[in-house]
Amino acid sequence: MSEVYAVRRERVKERCAAGGGAVALISRPVNVRYLAGAAPQGAVLLVGGDEDVLLCGRLPGEQAEEGRPDEALRTRLLPAAGADPAVAAAGLATAQGVEALAVEEHHLTVARHRALGSVAPGLRLVDLGGAVEQLRYVKDEEEISCLRVAAEIADQALGELLESILVGRTERHLALELERRLVDHGADGPAFPTSVGTGPNSGKGVHRPSDRRVEEGDFLSVCLGASYRGYRCEIGRTFVIGTSPADWQIELHDLVFAAQRAGREALLPGAACRDVDHAARHVLDSAGYADGLPPLTGHGVGLEIDEDPQLAPSAMGKLDACVPVTVEPGVHLPGRGGVRIDDTLVVRPEADGGPELLTITTKELLAL
Repeated sequence: MSEVYAVRRERVKERCAAGGGAVALISRPVNVRYLAGAAPQGAVLLVGGDEDVLLCGRLPGEQAEEGRPDEALRTRLLPAAGADPAVAAAGLATAQGVEALAVEEHHLTVARHRALGSVAPGLRLVDLGGAVEQLRYVKDEEEISCLRVAAEIADQALGELLESILVGRTERHLALELERRLVDHGADGPAFPTSVGTGPNSGKGVHRPSDRRVEEGDFLSVCLGASYRGYRCEIGRTFVIGTSPADWQIELHDLVFAAQRAGREALLPGAACRDVDHAARHVLDSAGYADGLPPLTGHGVGLEIDEDPQLAPSAMGKLDACVPVTVEPGVHLPGRGGVRIDDTLVVRPEADGGPELLTITTKELLAL
């Protein structure tokens, strides 16, 4: 992995040179991890100059969820407790004779930006913008491999839950059990707060698990994800509890399944992000569910659970190969419940078989 991180940092240096800055100060934690392998709390990364340096208040690797640092990268511990690594990095850049420092203005606070200027008044600060986020857009095969493992873990946790007794248990209890199972199977932790919705709560885009108990005939919607080596996946499924589903439940599930399938089939390199959203949304619109649909059909995943691209009606840009995304249409009927189906996939060309499905738990309307 050291070579991978080195290549990533070289690409950042190229962006800096194109923008008039020879050295970059990376402060956004997820970007630090992408370029350094680890992001201890408060750490920053100085890229360029004499050498690349990770500056932090404590040794990296002390907490597993922060990642493992690139062994070839020099780490510099700050001698004073509470010292700001970003300010120390600006001082180091000045000592090396750097004239312009590219910073992530979208992450720096005004106070921190002022502190950089005060410690190094002769240093010209330029905006790096979202250069690192742009580099993170297309994933390499090592990243996709981590996402595969995260998806396998999420599938395992969900599959085990479906084999247990559900009637009478609360949404909150089921969510906590799922998160425990994720860790038991090797996840760093949940990729995001697990959502479990039953009965009238099912099918909601965002639902915080409550103390409502599972009842016979309920829709049960579950949305969970695993984080593995920092990479996050997402899966969502809807089932019926106890007896055979009612006709309206079958019809609604079939509709959302058709919308999800349309969105998945549209995932090809070069496809406009808004067209993928339209493919899924059109199925639901045509059936009379235009009002109240989620604002987007899916989004990118990686070191964050919600990255670019956004699959939404007004989204700009096109998909590339090796971009992992979710496709997650849903319909919620107030007072009755609803259906949500959510997969994580990787965009692949048709010559390679089309979109690679990472989350493989059945999407059938099972009666549990």
